[in-house]
Amino acid sequence: MSEEQKLHDDLASIRSMMERSSKFISLSGLSGVLAGVYALIGAWLAYSILYPHGDFGGQREYLTNGVFDQDSIPDLLFTPIITQLIFIALAVLVASLTTGLALTRRNAKKKGQQLWGKTSKALLFQMTVPLLTGGAFIVVMLLKGYFGIVSPACLAFYGLALVGASAFTFNDVKYLGISEIILALFAAVMPGYGLLFWALGFGVLHIIYGAVMHFKYDR
Repeated sequence: MSEEQKLHDDLASIRSMMERSSKFISLSGLSGVLAGVYALIGAWLAYSILYPHGDFGGQREYLTNGVFDQDSIPDLLFTPIITQLIFIALAVLVASLTTGLALTRRNAKKKGQQLWGKTSKALLFQMTVPLLTGGAFIVVMLLKGYFGIVSPACLAFYGLALVGASAFTFNDVKYLGISEIILALFAAVMPGYGLLFWALGFGVLHIIYGAVMHFKYDR
């Protein structure tokens, strides 16, 4: 082996060690795929609740147009339809987090990386702040009667969380975040199609991203 080749290999090794110490590289691509599948199942269940007779236009108008009378909003928030939608969303969230944690723990063990360390804490912080802010914003908007804001707000704040967190993990996460933000902007100008954009952002994009991550880093 030539001196030049040896130097190149040493530099590559040093670069790899620095990346491992400064970035959390144990995120599981497979968990992204499964989260996307859960989201699509949730979107299908939500669709079957919202449009049981295929009347997409009618129920779409009911949920997305204008602001309701303030006195009627609390009653609307606790209707069977809204309660079922909230339950589905929470079920998708819990299933995605549980799967993600389990597969990420397995990846961390395989790669010899600490699951709960300085880098993973920084990653979690960058994700948590935009997500909690977005959650609070959505609750306020719901209480004001702006039901059509839910989907674009979910996508936008999630995308911002991913962009911020990408500094502490794979750079690919940033592109997923940017894609989510772009979808959020489309959803904002087409509020009647929020469920469709929600399925695209949390379902289809996650499956594509997870598959790329799996074949690029997990194998």
